Amino acid sequence: MDRPAFVHLFTGMPVADYGSSLHWYERLLGRPPDVIVAENEAMWQVVDGGWIYVVGDASRAGQGQLTLFVDDLEKYRSAVTQRGITVEPIHAGDGGVRVVVLADPARNRITIGENPSRDKAE
Repeated sequence: MDRPAFVHLFTGMPVADYGSSLHWYERLLGRPPDVIVAENEAMWQVVDGGWIYVVGDASRAGQGQLTLFVDDLEKYRSAVTQRGITVEPIHAGDGGVRVVVLADPARNRITIGENPSRDKAE
């Protein structure tokens, strides 16, 4: 079976308190949103064709799950910590991939992993 030719991916993180969550995601991602869609919805493009959107939706708040991979987990963890976000220590996740896990203000689970194909000699 052929794979569909998807060109964009959006993952939504529903939150109860949109205002505080918006600021939290700005600290997590290191910048303001790329697009303000509506009064209670903002989007960040994190990779070509890959977007995260935060949406005020109290009925679904806390049920989101997001996993991102970075090239240098220590550097990312340090930067996020400096921006005021509490991050767990780095540990080995499933398959031995190094990860940190955190939760946004709505208790959505966010896992940040280190790119397993990263060449440590670089």
